[in-house]
Amino acid sequence: MQTNKLTGILGFPVSPFDKNGALDENALHRNITFLIEEGLEAIFVACGAGEFHAISKAEYGAILDVAVDATQKRVPLYTGVGGNIQDALSFARLSEEKGADGYLILPPYLINGEQNGLRAYLSAIIESTSLHAIVYQRDNAVLEGDTLESLLVYPQLVGLKDGIGNMEQNIEFTQRFGERLLWLNGMPMAELTMPAYWPIGFHSYSSAISNYIPHISRCFFEALKRGDHEAVRTLYKDVLLPINVIRRQKKGYAVSLIKAGMEIVGLPVQEHVRAPLVPVEKSHYKQLAQILENAHKKYPRNHISLYR
Repeated sequence: MQTNKLTGILGFPVSPFDKNGALDENALHRNITFLIEEGLEAIFVACGAGEFHAISKAEYGAILDVAVDATQKRVPLYTGVGGNIQDALSFARLSEEKGADGYLILPPYLINGEQNGLRAYLSAIIESTSLHAIVYQRDNAVLEGDTLESLLVYPQLVGLKDGIGNMEQNIEFTQRFGERLLWLNGMPMAELTMPAYWPIGFHSYSSAISNYIPHISRCFFEALKRGDHEAVRTLYKDVLLPINVIRRQKKGYAVSLIKAGMEIVGLPVQEHVRAPLVPVEKSHYKQLAQILENAHKKYPRNHISLYR
């Protein structure tokens, strides 16, 4: 299993569907290959961007097969597990059987549990396999420090992904537990919050826009690391904030907008999503297309042909 490369920009492919609503395995393979060719440091399939909530167990297995074939051990491969505990355990074991390196543990279904309930939920999943586990803190799965500390007895637990944005708690966690865990920024449009996360030890993030403009995310991240505040500010102004304005227009655009962006740049992914998600409205689609056109003019890629 690989963890040494689990830093930097992390790729979260979508689950592409064709016009009939079926999983498009060829498009998924291309999505994953594209992310690896663009230098993303790890691949996470069947997570939030991959519409984990809407895929069947058979589709989950197919996604894993495609991902294993596409990655070829070039980068760490993680899956999403979660929901009700029995499904989570089943997906975790399937991930191990098919050769994944680890999984991201998504929140339990619906229930707002007490801390000891969350500990039991996470413990059951972590100890069910030998794979590396990353806890995704968001929604109804928010850990207190003592709860997180109690989970450190499991060597399989290698990281925490934060989707809450409580910086006081994040500072507490990184100072209290230090390098025992990898710290991942999992906020929506994570590029916007990385300047706050980077100094406290969160040196990795999930990048939605890397599915269609990975060079922009890379430009941003390199500017952030070298302390080039002007470059960061310009990228915010020209690309990141305008996209975020569209993303915030509708619930579910965090996923739908990714597929729209991929379609706009010519990747073989259509913008079909599964309910309760909705596709991007035409006016927003046109706005995104204009942003991307301007971005490519001002920030050209060296190998644009990879989009085609």
